[in-house]
Amino acid sequence: MPYTNQGNEKNWGSNMSEIELMRMIQAKWTEHKLGRIFRNNNGVGWTGQRVTVTRTQSVVVGPGDVLLRNARPFHAGLCEGSSDLIGWKSILITPEMVGKPFAQFAAVETKSPKGRATDEQRQFLYVVENVGGFSVLAKKIEDVL
Repeated sequence: MPYTNQGNEKNWGSNMSEIELMRMIQAKWTEHKLGRIFRNNNGVGWTGQRVTVTRTQSVVVGPGDVLLRNARPFHAGLCEGSSDLIGWKSILITPEMVGKPFAQFAAVETKSPKGRATDEQRQFLYVVENVGGFSVLAKKIEDVL
């Protein structure tokens, strides 16, 4: 769900959580016609075989446990360290560059004011920037706009 500003623009990024900052960046990115940006969830979950129980079986589990048969990891997201928000930044090519707009890949890693990027996240931002993309570690909305 997009972030809805509730009259607190002067406090953008001062003490908001990472998710609040992400939502605000997504909303402002669109509002300022910078291009398009999407949430990029990263992580590992587990998947496995669904088994229908047709007879009484003994299995010891504790509260909150989930039992998977033939369990295997499921990796989500682009890659380890890829940014919270990815998409493109619309750039107008100058007349010397033919005059057509193009989509520049954009990666925004959001952190709370005290948050720190991992080495993998910093490396991802570095690679994006080095190949001509737009990358930023954002702790407040002004880091992006």
